[in-house]
Amino acid sequence: MNVSLQNIDKVSAQLTVKLEKADYQEKVDKSLKSFRQKAQMPGFRKGMVPMSLVKKMYGKSVIAEEVNKVLQEAVYNYIKENKVNMLGEPLPNEEKQQVIDFDTMEEFEFVFDIALAPEFKAEVSTKDKVDYYTIEVSDEMIENQVKMYTQRTGKYDKVDVYEDNDMLKGLLAQLDEEGNTKEGGIQVEGAVLMPSYMKNDDQKAIFANAKVNDVLVFNPNVAYDGHAAELGSLLKIDKEIASFVPGELTQEVFDQAFGEGVVKTEEEFRAKIKEEIAARFVADSDYKFLIDIRKVMMDKVGKLEFSDALLKRIMLLNNEEKGEEYVAENYDKSIEELTWHLIKEQLVEANDIKVEQEDVLKMAKETTKAQFAQYGMLSVPEDVLDNYAQEMLKKKDTINNLVSRVVEVKLAAALKAQVTLENKNVSMEEFN
Repeated sequence: MNVSLQNIDKVSAQLTVKLEKADYQEKVDKSLKSFRQKAQMPGFRKGMVPMSLVKKMYGKSVIAEEVNKVLQEAVYNYIKENKVNMLGEPLPNEEKQQVIDFDTMEEFEFVFDIALAPEFKAEVSTKDKVDYYTIEVSDEMIENQVKMYTQRTGKYDKVDVYEDNDMLKGLLAQLDEEGNTKEGGIQVEGAVLMPSYMKNDDQKAIFANAKVNDVLVFNPNVAYDGHAAELGSLLKIDKEIASFVPGELTQEVFDQAFGEGVVKTEEEFRAKIKEEIAARFVADSDYKFLIDIRKVMMDKVGKLEFSDALLKRIMLLNNEEKGEEYVAENYDKSIEELTWHLIKEQLVEANDIKVEQEDVLKMAKETTKAQFAQYGMLSVPEDVLDNYAQEMLKKKDTINNLVSRVVEVKLAAALKAQVTLENKNVSMEEFN
């Protein structure tokens, strides 16, 4: 076997693999013996079919399969051992590749075109100035989070006069054209209404300042804009007006939110909420930092040279169903993403960033925490986080996404310490 690489230019090369019979014959013989042991033919016991017949039946396909395996292994090993920085996959050379005939040939020569990554150096230093946005935790955010906790322990109290967001409960009866109760019409002995959810403002206004035992006439179809879900949710409950009253900020609420005894006063409770919200925002700030440092590095590295013809062939091969028009429309964007990928690869290697199993598990838990936080749950038991994380790690695509996120988190942390940060405090609205 002989494998050689010839550079055509800085970004493309030809890889030639020459195979002799000795390179694959042993594997072919072994494979044919395996076929013979399993072969069943009339007139012969299992495993006793003459080898000449086995070769006649399977010889060509076995040679093709084993030659292909030896070829793939040779190409892979050469690229790995010689650290060839290849982009995409090797493509058969359209001019030099000879037609392969497994019936008559014993020696084979394969010629591949290879796209090479351009040579450049991606480095960061304190001369690189990058914006870093810290999102301010507003009093409103803290208050909304406090409300979320107190609403869990809240209750509905009976009141005499309706106010916005109250719940009305009573008899619902269909009227005839004269405004009298319709004989045989719809009647619900106990129905619940929340006028604040009505779509029509005129209908909503009918309920302003309503008192217990008032008789009000409204059009449900107009009020709810004909939405079947709202119209169907008139439930049977006793007649009354109920107003929601949030719960008190008690030690029970503090313990439910952050664990037993972690905070003991309202001041500590609000401070802890602020701390938790700020911690969640760090991931957003780091994500924006990576977007900005990407632009800095892309400008710094400049336009790289690529083997456009080869890369377009590879792109077309991977998107055959979409055709050449798709390649033409998306090639420039693909090169932009490839450039950033190569820059990021160098930065990851330069900072010795590695991903361990515990990193992936931790990221799975952080992702789970963020999902719970969207529903106002800032403190989730460790066993619950662990169960959710283990479920996430059962999916290959999810693991790949988590690994990518771990790399980005570690890369952001490393680069923040090496560049000059232009720190800016912004509100959530400004950040968005």
